[in-house]
Amino acid sequence: MTNQVDPQGPKLAVTPSNPVPEGARPGYFTTSDKVRLRYCLWPKAQGPQRGTVCLVQGRTEYIEKYFETVEDFRRRGFAVATFDWRGQGGSDRLIGNAHVGYVDKFDDYWTDLKCFHADILLPDCPPPYYLVGHSMGGLASLMAATRDRMMFDRVFLSAPMVSLYKMEGTISRWAMFAEAVSFVGLGALPLARKGDRRPDESMFADNPLTSDMLRYVRMVETIRADDGLYIGSPSFRWLAASMRAMVEAGQDRFPAQIQIPLLVLAAARDQIVSTPAIEQLGLRLRTGRHMVIAGARHELFMESDTIRGQVLAAFDAFVTEQSR
Repeated sequence: MTNQVDPQGPKLAVTPSNPVPEGARPGYFTTSDKVRLRYCLWPKAQGPQRGTVCLVQGRTEYIEKYFETVEDFRRRGFAVATFDWRGQGGSDRLIGNAHVGYVDKFDDYWTDLKCFHADILLPDCPPPYYLVGHSMGGLASLMAATRDRMMFDRVFLSAPMVSLYKMEGTISRWAMFAEAVSFVGLGALPLARKGDRRPDESMFADNPLTSDMLRYVRMVETIRADDGLYIGSPSFRWLAASMRAMVEAGQDRFPAQIQIPLLVLAAARDQIVSTPAIEQLGLRLRTGRHMVIAGARHELFMESDTIRGQVLAAFDAFVTEQSR
């Protein structure tokens, strides 16, 4: 497959509080099933070349949200490659309501990652390759690790979505319900939830994402700069697909299928995904381990400087192990 790049190039939403890191190379590529996805590459900022971090986001997220984290990796000597999953960010929407999260099946995220790896990462980015995934992107990363152990040298996960907060043991039943709704033709309907409202500054006090006000406000300002980046409620089809993937990740045989060095970070105060489920997975990994970051909410890379420092220190130690 050839990389199909729009000659006009995609736009990146930039605000005074969220400048784009220097050297950005945005573009589009087309997946094997003809979905156009937005991506961006950055060279390392300084020091010896240490390889490439492939950064994959959570549900509702977008490239611009990770500008600060991109710069953190670049300063460590890594090139950075990232893209927006289908149905969000600057990538193609799959249903008429552009603000509803939708995917036909969770394997479509594997298609996105596999095509990005083949068409962009391998030809344009220096090895070795480190996969860094957050939340939904963390679950997609785990699935990728069970399917091709040669794609990435190491996998680093932030609060992966292996189960949902306070829903341990009920995911399978919810999956069947969402599948039933989808089966009768209502899969594109949103499951309206209070927490999926368009964010603004007044919502910071009760938000489950981060304890850092400046980083929360930066997210609000970015969406105001480009409302097309906003994704609200998930659709019933997205729920059915994602919950089936969570059920798979919770099966006893799943950890043994992962044969790539893996470090999983969980947030002690997470109210989005299940920290106990992450811990249970971490204890059963054969080629990896887990850590729980005290005091952290769900979005570890958007947290306070103290918490982010722990996350990046864990990444540094994990990557350094490879050269010992």
